[in-house]
Amino acid sequence: MKKISTLLFVIFSLAINAQTKTYSEKFPIFPGCESNQGDDLENCFYEKVHDFVYQQFKMPNDLPKDYKGTMIVLFEVDEKGVFKVQYVDANEEKLTAESRRVFALMPKVEPATYNGKVTYSKYTIKMDFPLQTMAQIKEAKAAEELAIKNSTAFVRNDNELEEVSKMNYKIFSKPQYVSHLNIPFSHSFYAQFDDEMNQVGANNHTGSKPFNYAEVSKYYNLKEANEKLAKNKSGWWGKKLWNENLVEIQGEDYWFTLNPVLDLQFGKSDPSVSKTTFINTRGLQFNGGLGKSVNFTTTIYESQGRFADYFNRYAESIKPGGGNPAIIPGMGIAKDFKTDAYDFPMAEANLSITPNKFFNLNLGYGRNFIGDGYRSLLMSDGASPYPYFKLNTTFWKIKYTNLYTWLKDVRTDVTVDRTYATKYVASHYLSLNVTNRWNLGFFESVVWANTNNRGFDMSFVNPIIFYRAVEISSSSRSGNALLGLTSKYKLNNQVNFYAQFLLDEFSLKDIKAGDKSWKNKYGYQLGAKYYNAFSVKNLLLQAEYNNVRPYVYAHSEAITNYGHNNQSLGHQWGGNFREFVAIARYFNGRYFADAKITYGVRGLDFDTATDSNNYGSNIYKDYDIDRPYNSGVEIGQGNKTTVFIADLQAGYLINPSTNLKLFGSLIYRSFNPEADTLTTFKENTTWFSVGLRCDIFNWYFDY
Repeated sequence: MKKISTLLFVIFSLAINAQTKTYSEKFPIFPGCESNQGDDLENCFYEKVHDFVYQQFKMPNDLPKDYKGTMIVLFEVDEKGVFKVQYVDANEEKLTAESRRVFALMPKVEPATYNGKVTYSKYTIKMDFPLQTMAQIKEAKAAEELAIKNSTAFVRNDNELEEVSKMNYKIFSKPQYVSHLNIPFSHSFYAQFDDEMNQVGANNHTGSKPFNYAEVSKYYNLKEANEKLAKNKSGWWGKKLWNENLVEIQGEDYWFTLNPVLDLQFGKSDPSVSKTTFINTRGLQFNGGLGKSVNFTTTIYESQGRFADYFNRYAESIKPGGGNPAIIPGMGIAKDFKTDAYDFPMAEANLSITPNKFFNLNLGYGRNFIGDGYRSLLMSDGASPYPYFKLNTTFWKIKYTNLYTWLKDVRTDVTVDRTYATKYVASHYLSLNVTNRWNLGFFESVVWANTNNRGFDMSFVNPIIFYRAVEISSSSRSGNALLGLTSKYKLNNQVNFYAQFLLDEFSLKDIKAGDKSWKNKYGYQLGAKYYNAFSVKNLLLQAEYNNVRPYVYAHSEAITNYGHNNQSLGHQWGGNFREFVAIARYFNGRYFADAKITYGVRGLDFDTATDSNNYGSNIYKDYDIDRPYNSGVEIGQGNKTTVFIADLQAGYLINPSTNLKLFGSLIYRSFNPEADTLTTFKENTTWFSVGLRCDIFNWYFDY
């Protein structure tokens, strides 16, 4: 058991920061090795270290001179060329103490370098007792090999191969920053390089998220930005806390990282039925790359939480069939935790394959986002994660994204034998840089259910086909098609404007009639961004207006609405609203601050005994049932509700490699309906939180 634990420790330690020879790496130079290069320098270093130990090592008096055993020493050579023992594995404590004494006597050496820069490095050395010089070891090995060669008798082979122990590792050079690994989508993090991505003349496509590192690295040096934030720490714990991944492995044509994921928040809200609010998320994230073409990430979360009352009520209002108490928006189905909290585990993963410069394939379980705004009317990341396959094709001035998703309808009405209903969405988004300032995008999506064992309809697999025409020919009102248009104009490198238009249903006849027909289901978005505003570096100002008519995202068959897990795949508010959002984001080194104001008007349902009409906000209602009007339909109809939310957040970035942040947050929410009901009533909420979190996904509390 001890040998296994030793092996694991050594492997782990090598993984943290091991190294070998490459054109850009150079071993420490031990006295007497000055004239050696490459492999010879490496061999000379190990031989000199071995012989120094042999010369200085004093066997403890209470151990026999012919004592047999093995000692493994893990040591570091720091930036000053000083040897530091990290760990010793030996059967006797006295051997451990003696080895530490000997290594403390090691002469200062010329430290290792990487790309010409001095760096610390870690090594292991194995020594067998009784100790021998390297010359004696080589002589004995050569004699043994000669005896075996000249012998005709079978000789038992007890030698161990050294393929594993001699496996080459490299200094971890942060290869993820130029890989095709997805960058976790966080509005706050993406804002740091948004201006670089939106320079006039840049032939990129910012409307399809998440980005991968290779896309961003063309315009913003993420590796350099990370290194500028590095703290001068020499100890292992200091480096891992402030600068590095917990585990870093890099070899020839592969690399891996392993990090803990934390989201620990504690707060208070008023009003509240509980004394405190909290989020307690622990998880692990494993990233890697194989060659230049394959990258992957997988993250698992274990979470418990209790939120402000308004958020708890919303989570419970969208609860699934089957008895679970809630769905945490953006997360997933929750179980009870104690008496007044939720337990909501979650997992995300993505496998990215990039066979050439034109194609990038993704098989994932997560979320996607279409657009340049804070919100998206076409596809947002506000719903729970889902399985998907995505194909990105990039050439000339075009990026073409095909997305195929497998979704769930978790309402009680469609739950059979405790199994939720399945539906599918096929989407594609064509982004074209018309000029060096103007980008135009075309979006199409179709939703269908597993009716009559339809399954995943292969009619939509063709990536370049027009979905609406296929949907009409392959079904009878069983599918729901949406069309979208996006646009962005760069006035200069500081200011750009963006827009979206969503068409869910359209009747030219009713448009001409001018009677505000319910059939005219559309929404639009207008927005602007101002980078380095008022000549303040790293200050981003953003303003956005969203307008969505009643019954948008809904369908005549509720199961084929544009939703997943009782949440909208478009704007999180569903239909029947106007919204204005103003955002300011600023960062300086490791310090950051975000401010956001949301003002909106929503038309909610009364859901009372006297008024059970469907006014068009709830996308999980059949729009042909209980629709009060066919004409005269306008935004705000129903229980007209004014929403005001102010969200302030500031903090300190602890580790740029994991985006671990220490922060404080203050949310003020005013919710003011025209009529109070059991579920919708006037309420002013103040919610203060402090926390420590890895900012690798977006929390949306603005409901």
